[in-house]
Amino acid sequence: MLGECSVSRESPANNEMMARSVFSCFGQYFCLHFEAFQLGMAPVYIAFLRFMGDDDEAKNYSYSLEVGGNGRKMTWQGVPRSIRDSHRKVRDSFDGLIIQRNMGLFFSGGDRKELKLRVTGRIWKEQ
Repeated sequence: MLGECSVSRESPANNEMMARSVFSCFGQYFCLHFEAFQLGMAPVYIAFLRFMGDDDEAKNYSYSLEVGGNGRKMTWQGVPRSIRDSHRKVRDSFDGLIIQRNMGLFFSGGDRKELKLRVTGRIWKEQ
């Protein structure tokens, strides 16, 4: 590992389906996605990172994402996908941190009616 950068994103507001944040790391740009969608009949959320460059360059990096609350956490680790892959292609391949709605509400605490998640993570460059 040659160093790392931190990323963070709040979950979208309840009426939003998707949120994106752009981060600069190692002189490159990465886009963190957080999206609500249906998996069969179940509402779920996915968070994933895309690299703003081609697939070969993306393979030089790794990332991890984490979400949690109430003394529990879930972690995902992977290689960012190229921005040239649509967000729908990445989402539909489940290549990211998948959070079931009931687990997301549990992590959010409170009355379990409002989603309040913070996805955090880090990006690092492979040698």
